[in-house]
Amino acid sequence: GIPVLFGIDAIHGTNYTAGATLFPQGVGMGATFNTALMEEGSRISAYETRASNIPYTFAPTMDLIRDQRWSRHWESYSEDTYLTAQMALASLKGFQGDDYNNIGKNHVAVSLKHYMGYGVPVSGKDRTPAIISESDLREKFFEPFRQAIEAGALSVMINSGHINGVSTHADHRLLTEWVKEDLNYDGVLITDWNDVENLAFRDHIASDFKDAIRISINAGIDLVMVPYNKNFCNDLIALVKEGKVKQERIDDAVRRVLRMKFRLGLFEKPYWDKAEYPEFGSAAHEAEAKKAADESITLLKNENNILPIKQGARILVTGPNANSMRTLNGGWSYSWQGEKTELFAEKYNTIFEALKNKFGEGNVKHVPGVEYKMDGQYFEENPPQIGVAVSAASGVDYIVLCVGENSYCETPGNLDELTLSENQTALAKALLKTGKPVILVLNEGRPRLIRSIEPETNAVIQLYL
Repeated sequence: GIPVLFGIDAIHGTNYTAGATLFPQGVGMGATFNTALMEEGSRISAYETRASNIPYTFAPTMDLIRDQRWSRHWESYSEDTYLTAQMALASLKGFQGDDYNNIGKNHVAVSLKHYMGYGVPVSGKDRTPAIISESDLREKFFEPFRQAIEAGALSVMINSGHINGVSTHADHRLLTEWVKEDLNYDGVLITDWNDVENLAFRDHIASDFKDAIRISINAGIDLVMVPYNKNFCNDLIALVKEGKVKQERIDDAVRRVLRMKFRLGLFEKPYWDKAEYPEFGSAAHEAEAKKAADESITLLKNENNILPIKQGARILVTGPNANSMRTLNGGWSYSWQGEKTELFAEKYNTIFEALKNKFGEGNVKHVPGVEYKMDGQYFEENPPQIGVAVSAASGVDYIVLCVGENSYCETPGNLDELTLSENQTALAKALLKTGKPVILVLNEGRPRLIRSIEPETNAVIQLYL
């Protein structure tokens, strides 16, 4: 008679449900500096996630994005402690509503993530160690989580990496002492994907999977994502019988999970019908997402007020991001890596399609010059056709050059350096030599170095995702 709790990564809208409303990714929402937009976007996301029969989201993402190489840069709001805290508090209110003891049918439980220090790996690579001073850990990285926990967040997801040589999923001090004891927290601490097993086979601080369970549960973990290993329950029962995990620790974890299910009303209503949510994917929700997207876009340069482009202008739209929905949306869009976006977002416009609609089909042409290898890794590109793009620039008034990154998420998005790809840089330099005004559009999840091409461009627009 105990209801199932199902959660999903609804991080920029209900991004795994066809027809749902998608909002800008976290870094774009942070760029709005608009907490009211953040709250309303999260409220809509909560409503549409509930409509999908899911009462729990693994959001908001609150990592301080201090290493620009990090592949999850775009999921969070900012490098700044204060802005991150304010956006997270607004998101929390939108997702959970005003009463954390009674979440209600139109809201969902949150999972603040990733507690903490995840966004500053020394290597810049995902799920790798961080070195953080005690004062920075307390004053900068802990502080947004402290505020959101005290505001009533129902769960907290733990950092997949290490801090100062300690695997976070094994850190009793940070999990039990700082959160459960110091803040008197009665919510749930949840692992990230497969992170208990990682204690044994990645970090080598446990002798085997069973020992990893002992370490993580004793550190304070209450709810465990175990995607592959079916021995978890049997091993945990054995650990209790052997006295290596106390029954009191199990009772504490169970109470926390049951408490969240009661707060969500799942005992009264464990599942429901989409028909109860008539505003799912509505025009009103879409208009709110459009408002957020408009405010997120950042104008970085506009020499001699070349923007906005006037009607009647002839435009070449070029670059690998010019005619792609996948690159506009980024990861966590219909699929983990975002590669399925084109299947579900046909009714929406790429940059090229939007410009064609605005300025007329006869005035706007598209020649990519460089294209991503869409069935390869995110950084792979097809052989460039730069000369074709340069030829197409004759007879136009403006070149809109759309560069940046293909979609990626987590470890597959690792990179070694922030320079723009060689092909994209070569395309930009060739187009700049034409003498036509170049409007550089950046569509990317993290900043890429453009100093070799930026001085000769006439305008620069940052779209984020």
